[in-house]
Amino acid sequence: MTHSLVGLALGELVERAQPAAADPARGATRRRALLLTGLLASNFPDLDLVLTPLLPSPLGYLIHHRGHTHTLLYALPQVALLLALTWLLWPGARRLLREDRGARRAVVVTAVLGMLLHLSFDALNVYGVHPFHPFDSRWLYGDLVFIVEPLFWTALGFALALAARSRAMRWLGMAFFAAMPVLFTWMDFLQWGSLALLGAVALGVAAASRRLGARAGLAAALLACAGFVGVQAVAGHFARGQVRAALAQLAPGSRVLDIPLSSFPANPLCWAFATVSEGPAAGSYGVRVGVLSLAPGMSPVWACPARFGGVPDSAAGPGAATATASLDRPGAALAWKYAETRSLAAFRTLQRTNCHFDAWLRFARVPSLVGGVATDIRFGAPDQPNFSSLPYAARAAAPCPAPLADWGYPRADLLGWQ
Repeated sequence: MTHSLVGLALGELVERAQPAAADPARGATRRRALLLTGLLASNFPDLDLVLTPLLPSPLGYLIHHRGHTHTLLYALPQVALLLALTWLLWPGARRLLREDRGARRAVVVTAVLGMLLHLSFDALNVYGVHPFHPFDSRWLYGDLVFIVEPLFWTALGFALALAARSRAMRWLGMAFFAAMPVLFTWMDFLQWGSLALLGAVALGVAAASRRLGARAGLAAALLACAGFVGVQAVAGHFARGQVRAALAQLAPGSRVLDIPLSSFPANPLCWAFATVSEGPAAGSYGVRVGVLSLAPGMSPVWACPARFGGVPDSAAGPGAATATASLDRPGAALAWKYAETRSLAAFRTLQRTNCHFDAWLRFARVPSLVGGVATDIRFGAPDQPNFSSLPYAARAAAPCPAPLADWGYPRADLLGWQ
């Protein structure tokens, strides 16, 4: 939904930046063309999902989603394909683009920006992208916002609802985007503080739209999204520092390799995190998962929504290391939920001898190996199998997966390549 709302907002903003059309019918066609171009361009890169059957599950999804279509180089042919389809399949738009140079320029700009915005928003979360392939195939991670961030929905949804031409659509849109956060809070997806934040954003966007017009409302929505990303960047910096300090107490002498962060929805205070470290024992590495509150006096760690990595009671989960702060204290700030230590030599041997595991390592950032199953515990502990879980032991004798994309290995450091 985020990409669709971003694309529609982009199309509406570009439309409102154009001079008024002398012919109302042509103006209506131009608006529809810009909205549709923004909507399609902002979703086009996810067409790589059609490639997932090329490899056995879960490798098809892990290797090919957010793959070639999520790179700057391959954005160019996607723009060309989108414009070609518009030209071939929509006679009204074809006539408009042939006769109106301004409309033609606006549609091209919207298509290019829609692609770039898709890559940019995908880069903000813990999943990652590799936009500079084939020149640099490393994964890049923002670790800033929740993967389906409701603040983006609220800000952009209200702005688009208020920009609708129909009064009924305006009220229906506002009702929908007002009801969603309330429902999610009732379902324990959001804290009450997050609901208050979303309400403030909605009121701010509505005020800008009412006083200054729909264009100002759309600009205010984009500004709210950008401001939230900035707040998350600052909060994430402090969160990572606290995790690093806690790990130094828990495993003194270990070398921290990575601290992936995943924020909670519309919540700069609660963060789920993982750590990857080498040592402290010679020839070993460790992966850990935990949850952190930056303001335990306001929102202790046990109050962070359990559905997104929070700790629902006063005990950490099975396999957890000693918590830095006892969860039964009102000011609990951090809890370790899971810990695992493995041999580096065994890890490297498995990568060399099991081609399915080697393929999986082109995606995995926090690799956990339990019972012959590899799981990237960015997305859940081993006792909670997720879309990344690979039964590598059962596939040891199976033919090697192909075709594979040449992505960089997130844990090249554990493999001794860095």
